[in-house]
Amino acid sequence: MINTENYINVKAGNSAASCTARAMTRRERLMATLRGETVDRPAFSFYEINGFDQDADNSDPFNIYSDPSWRPLIELACEKTDRIVMRDVKCVNGIADPMREIAEEKTCAENGSRIIVTAIKAGNRTLTSRTRRNPDVDTVWTDEHLLKDTEDLKAFLNIPLPQFTATPDVSDILEAEKKLGDSGIVMIDTPDPLCCAAALFDMAAFTMIAMTEPELFERLISRFAEFLHAKTEAIARTLPGRLWRIYGPEYASPPYLPPYLFKQYVCAYDTPMVQTIQKNGGYARIHSHGNLHDILDDIVSMNPAGLDPVEPPPQGDVELKYVREKHGKDMVLFGNLEASDIENLPTSQFAEKVKRALDEGAHGSGRGFVLMPSACPYGRKLSSVALKNYEAIVEIVEKW
Repeated sequence: MINTENYINVKAGNSAASCTARAMTRRERLMATLRGETVDRPAFSFYEINGFDQDADNSDPFNIYSDPSWRPLIELACEKTDRIVMRDVKCVNGIADPMREIAEEKTCAENGSRIIVTAIKAGNRTLTSRTRRNPDVDTVWTDEHLLKDTEDLKAFLNIPLPQFTATPDVSDILEAEKKLGDSGIVMIDTPDPLCCAAALFDMAAFTMIAMTEPELFERLISRFAEFLHAKTEAIARTLPGRLWRIYGPEYASPPYLPPYLFKQYVCAYDTPMVQTIQKNGGYARIHSHGNLHDILDDIVSMNPAGLDPVEPPPQGDVELKYVREKHGKDMVLFGNLEASDIENLPTSQFAEKVKRALDEGAHGSGRGFVLMPSACPYGRKLSSVALKNYEAIVEIVEKW
């Protein structure tokens, strides 16, 4: 029997900008924020840096967090932040990933990097991709994309994709929640159908084909949508009441594609995912970097519970104040600090950005606000400037 106590949606209370008489636990604060209830102070997160998944004692050469420069930040995140731990949900006893069923994958080492080469037979073609992970950078680079042109896409569309048949394995989620206790929550992480489709191309090929061959490209999205919708249904039913992050919509945001294609490629396929999550008491958070102005109404039309990271200009094209005034009653807003500012700005200047984000995000009427960076540093050495700026976030929020 899955324990869903304190995760199922309840009637919303007053604005999250108000204050309560007692200090809340970090999990209470996050869940109350998601429900639009009163909280004691604005919640804040360091995004991927949660003090839970980063292991400073792991000697794996690809673990950047083993460098001593990271330890103070890991401890700070663990002790102070409202922790949101991202998790994929493992699925077992069936088909959980359609690409794995049709692909052959080989892993090797090359000049100290970890290389993964994937090959798929498509008629008389062999489609290949190649990714690289360097030991000092916590990211995966795609050196070669699987689909290079329209002919590759047509060949791929002729390959039958299997249906989702697996069963969600909730053990990892429940174990993480147990270990987190009152310090935070688990957030289920999933791509949307557009993300699965667009990531098969480099950006130039993706934008060209998505613009000039919309019927062909939509066939590709539809194939992933059928699988993802079934998978989302199974997970949301098994793990009700959780926060989710749906990533991928930014592929169809300006300047990459015009707004009318956002409706066609995102709204049409992500709305069923949002509805499935929320009919099971969960909270669907749309993740979309960059420009929001021309697609904001379309995002709201999907009725998500949240939006991140609401990047300020020049990375985005709207201020947090604008989004809150226009749609703050509809969604919890997560943001709006830039990772580049954390790494580069003197702390006195960065502190002003933190205060402005809190002013614009946490004041006035609205469903709720979580102060959060757009990403995090991913190099092996964390600079002293970055550490001081993370410390400034904590200090400012705790005095708010």
